[in-house]
Amino acid sequence: MHQPLAGKVALVTGAGRNIGRAIALHLARDGAAVVVNGRADQAAIDAVAGEITAAGGQALACLADVSDPIAVARMTEQAAATFGGIDIAVSNAGLRRQTAFLDMSPAEWREIMSVALDGAFNLAQSVLPHMIRRGGGAIVGLSGVSTHVGSPNRAHVSASKSGLEGLMRALAIEFAPHGIRCNCVAPGAIDTVRGAAAGAQPASLPAVPLGRRGSVDEIAATVRLLAGPEGGYITGQTIHVNGGVFLT
Repeated sequence: MHQPLAGKVALVTGAGRNIGRAIALHLARDGAAVVVNGRADQAAIDAVAGEITAAGGQALACLADVSDPIAVARMTEQAAATFGGIDIAVSNAGLRRQTAFLDMSPAEWREIMSVALDGAFNLAQSVLPHMIRRGGGAIVGLSGVSTHVGSPNRAHVSASKSGLEGLMRALAIEFAPHGIRCNCVAPGAIDTVRGAAAGAQPASLPAVPLGRRGSVDEIAATVRLLAGPEGGYITGQTIHVNGGVFLT
């Protein structure tokens, strides 16, 4: 079976469930060896890695807090030592919170920033030297539609994702001479299992022109496109996958 990512190594943060899990599985299905990262739930990332190996792929489960640059560097070196390098990095890890802006503490603001934005910075700084040595690569960040349409009680999340998109655009230009592409995917309302702090999803989505929530596989397929050879002429972009909620 043709595997366009055969010989490639991918690192996916926040890959223990939901969108991150789907991304890891899609990349592995097309031949990539996948580093499955999570922050605290070893059982979850072991399960995803087990799915990959059971299907005949290669996977490494690795706990690391992406807000900690030392932990990210160790994870990256472990990945490179195991698989020979890194070609694809997906910055998916993030925290969902809903807090009214005037009730938001500086500590909560920093917590959100430390994962979604600082984590992407740490990951990029750690993987880019490996990509340069391998003659190219792809970095994909997971943003969100609320950053573009506005959302109450999520000022910190929206700010972190806006910063993530700016980071990817800057890296796209700086590292294009090395054959490294950097993009974002901005999901809309996706059918996922949400933590308590994220709040409940609305029962209906009348503002979505397609009239439904998206699936994690639809997001993973877009990431897969950007990470693979088919996306070779795409860089510095934010690709919206939201059923028509936000139109560019």
